[in-house]
Amino acid sequence: MKTAEYNYDIVRSFVNWSILWGGVAVLVGVLISFQMVWPDLNYAPYLTYGRLRPLHTNAGVFGWAIGSFFAMFYYMVQRLCRRPVWSAGLARFQLWFFNVTIIAAAVTLLLGFNTSKEYHELEWPLDIMVVILWVVFSVNILMTVFKRREEPMYISLWFMMGSLIGVAVLYLVNAAAIPVSLFKSYSAFAGTNDANVQWWFGHNAVAMVLTLPPLAVFYYFLPKATGAPIFSHRLSIISFWSIVFMYLWTGAHHLLWTPVPDWVQTLAMAFSVMLLAPSWGSVINGYLSMNGQWHQMKDNYLVKFLILGITFYGLQTLQGPSQAVRTFSAFIHYTDWIPGHVHMGTMGWVSMVLFAAIYYMAPKLYGRELYSIPIANLHFWLVLIGQLIYSVSMWIAGVMQASMWHQLNGDGSLTYTFMETLVELYPYWLVRAISGIIYLAGLVLFIYNIYMTARGRQESAAAVDNA
Repeated sequence: MKTAEYNYDIVRSFVNWSILWGGVAVLVGVLISFQMVWPDLNYAPYLTYGRLRPLHTNAGVFGWAIGSFFAMFYYMVQRLCRRPVWSAGLARFQLWFFNVTIIAAAVTLLLGFNTSKEYHELEWPLDIMVVILWVVFSVNILMTVFKRREEPMYISLWFMMGSLIGVAVLYLVNAAAIPVSLFKSYSAFAGTNDANVQWWFGHNAVAMVLTLPPLAVFYYFLPKATGAPIFSHRLSIISFWSIVFMYLWTGAHHLLWTPVPDWVQTLAMAFSVMLLAPSWGSVINGYLSMNGQWHQMKDNYLVKFLILGITFYGLQTLQGPSQAVRTFSAFIHYTDWIPGHVHMGTMGWVSMVLFAAIYYMAPKLYGRELYSIPIANLHFWLVLIGQLIYSVSMWIAGVMQASMWHQLNGDGSLTYTFMETLVELYPYWLVRAISGIIYLAGLVLFIYNIYMTARGRQESAAAVDNA
């Protein structure tokens, strides 16, 4: 099958737009990190922390991450199925509807229309747009798989299809609401039921959006980058089915020490601890795939991104189950430890893998070698250093914060007031803001590298060797 038969136009377009929204997410993140240090930077009413923070998370998760996954799913599914995408017209409609949805989400969030549900802040008209977008995408990918010319299904296809189905189920249930006006609705659930459904959605959004898709990308691009096969396809299949089963029961570990029934909390805690095994199944699979290839960590910039990415995934899945244990949760919950944990996943695991995949695809998409490998290496070190400074500073701040909250006087009263605790956090918040600048510098280099690669296009993508 000739390379020219693959639809690279749609992949290029999604890559470009996802990078744009990723840039917006990081810029807004840096701004709100400085707003925490210097409150005068909160310009009322539309550029305050309360309006910008959900914009930051939505631009990062839905604009950058999901936008990139759209591109990579379309790239991988064509090559793994050895056929063009099922409907180029449907894919093109999805591209523009995706951008319309992102813009509408940004405008409504800045105007203050917000359900107050983490990762599901968009009001009901936007929910409908998201559902349409996901259905169009799912139909196109699944039809391409059903009509594939390559009979065996590589593990990346399983992770892709699991994500498509999982997101659909989660989003529809948590979006159940009663509209009372154009941009206001009330959840169909109430009280502890609403909280339980929300965090069943919230934590599994991490599973179906920020775990399964990047694992699909990792399993595809690591062998491509190293030239060596994945260590064990069987282990990857076992890991996939175990993750899908176990993750669905873990959401209530966000609700430990709340009015949610104890048996629900205990069930979530148990499955969270068990989730260590399938998560590390993929980490170990990645490491063992590097047998005889570890020298590439020095010479191959793609391998650096991918292996550090899976390493951060491993660290993330060590912290997560630990935080799901009641005693540890009682100590660190609601502290700055949590953003340190979350951003290790988003800035480290997910983004590292996405950077590698886009770097790998760029020569195929634009018909020439990457503009600058030294710039890519510098990009790697900047985002690695920025991410480490961010997470480590927040972990230290979180432990200090928790210790001050739990410190008691002899008579049982609190040793420190909330404001005294808050004052001690300012130096760490400044370090976090600086780490964001470092990470942003790496992102700027990445954008420049991809732009120069595209601008220097010399031949058609059809002339490039098959990947």
